Formats: sequence, C-alpha cells, structure tokens
Amino acid sequence: MKGNASLHNKDRSLLEVKNLETSFLIDGQLYNAVDNVSFTVKPRQIVGIVGESGCGKSVLSLSIMKLLPKDTGMIRSGEIVFDGKHLEQMEDAEINRIRGNEAAMIFQEPMTSLNPVFTIGFQLMEVLLNHMKISKKEARSKSIDLLKSVGISRPEKIVDEYPHQLSGGMRQRVMIAIAIACQPKLLIADEPTTALDVTVQAQILDLIKGIQEESNMAVILITHDLGVVAEMCDEVIVMYAGKIVEKTDVDTLFYHPKHPYTKLLMEAIPKMDQDVEVLSSIKGIVPSLKNMPKQGCRFAERCPMAMAKCKTITPILANVEDGHEVSCLLYETSKPKEGVNA
Repeated sequence: MKGNASLHNKDRSLLEVKNLETSFLIDGQLYNAVDNVSFTVKPRQIVGIVGESGCGKSVLSLSIMKLLPKDTGMIRSGEIVFDGKHLEQMEDAEINRIRGNEAAMIFQEPMTSLNPVFTIGFQLMEVLLNHMKISKKEARSKSIDLLKSVGISRPEKIVDEYPHQLSGGMRQRVMIAIAIACQPKLLIADEPTTALDVTVQAQILDLIKGIQEESNMAVILITHDLGVVAEMCDEVIVMYAGKIVEKTDVDTLFYHPKHPYTKLLMEAIPKMDQDVEVLSSIKGIVPSLKNMPKQGCRFAERCPMAMAKCKTITPILANVEDGHEVSCLLYETSKPKEGVNA
C-alpha cells in the first residue's frame, strides 16, 4: 500500500466534485443514482472508488465526463470543477474539447468501446487529429509510437488491424493508448481489468501506474477489487447505494476501517494464511434505484451493527479523525439529522 496521500496535500485540486446528484428517469420519475457526492482529486494522485455493483461508481465517472444517456440520465444538481472549469455547465462542443484531450476515460469492456469497423490506427488517429494540429502522416507515426509505449509488439502491423483480431489484453492496451494520446491531466479507469486473466490484469495495472508516474497525471480508479486499491491508490472512496460512506487514505482504510460496510468488504477478501471452506460474504443486495430507502441509512437492512435509529435517522459524511470521513451513526461526530432523505 502506498499511503503517500499527504504528499499531495499542498497541491491544488485538479478535480472538485461538489454535492453531485445524478438522476435517471424511470417510469416517468427521477431517481438518484449518485446522491450528494463530494470529493477532490489532486494532480498526480490516484483515487480509488470501491463498492459492489450498483453502488453508483460507473455513473459517477460518466457524470464527470458528461457521458450520461441524454434521454434518461441527467446531472440534477451540484458542481464538477475540472482545472478551474465547470464541466456541468458546458455544452457538447465545449466539453468535447476537454474530453479525450485534458480528461480521458478507459471503459470496462474495450470490445464495446472500440469501433469494430475501423482499424486500430484509424481510431487512434481520430483522437490525435481532433485535438492536435498535425498531419495524417504525423498522426499515424504517433499512433505507432503510442501502441509501442503501451507494450504492444509489432505496432506497425497492429495499427492496421481491427479490434476483433486482438486479444482482450491487447484491446485494453489500445484503449489505454487512445486515452493517453493527448497526455491528459486526468485519467478515469472504470474497472480496467474486468474479464482479463490475472497475469494480464497485473500487466495492465503496472502499465497505468507507470504512465501515471511518468506523466504526472491524476487517476480515478474504479474497481471492486480491494487488492488493486491496496496496490495502486493514495486515497480511497467507498460508495454504497449512490452515497459515499467512507473516505480516507489507503493505509487508514485497510488498517483502521470504520464503516460496517467497509469492514465487511475487508472480511470478504480471501486470506492466504486462512484455510476456510466458505468465504465471507455480505448478506442481501444493494437496493435498486426504485427501492431506495426514503430515510435512514441505506445499509441498515444489511448491517450487523444496525440500531433501531439507523432506519429513521440519516447519517451524514463527517470527519471522525484527521482526514478520515465516515457516514455512520456509530460515530457521534456524524451529527445525524432526523427526517433528511437518504
């Protein structure tokens, strides 16, 4: 674990997300998938966002990049300030100049992100030509260099191949090459090692880490794998049902977790020194958007530490120790407010 987040404290914030609410229209009603989320990312920092599927991690990343489905998704309120610019207020043409240039994203499944009818080189060149004043010849040469920089052998041949001709690991490397083509200040990696075998996962993570250290870009790493968080991240945000339930540096999270949900996530990690037949799991499932509790703690139904008041009083995210924020009624500093919707 890195635990060097303090090195970044004197830096200005590159990204500030303030009281963000992202909603989806379902059966004529709006439901919050991201609910009152606030956090910052500093230059050169790697921030991990963890939680089960359905906790709002990917929706948060799509909100930052303004890639929500236009017909059903919307940023309802809050601010997204990137390098001093308010992204939530920008029109499409304006955000397109930032997206792929100053801020980029790697998606979960590269086969659905890469266009199957265009060559790898065409898709790389498209990014370069959109954001840089260079010729097609220069863009092709730079595309080959980018493929080489992400560890793809025979880049001169791969540049003319199609996504289906590559392995999953190679496609993910291509996605990384596209994301870093314009040397962005911020890279959002949404489950970048999903569906890859363990060896390739390690290679992809090492690649992202190496690029981050070399270029000094900031990274938001979305994952459900706490082992990846321990290896890669400075700060960690734990999300549950659209809300942040815990936020601190990586060492504190692993050695002194406070929220019951975080503790249960930790207990679910297989231990090398323990021989058990059944792995620990968290009972129940994350509530759907339509079945979200109207008040109280959203984790109360699944929480082994739940008290009667947890179902009626909504905890707020508050500082319980230096830089360690938790949203839980077990900690009096949370100063819960009765009657506030979760």
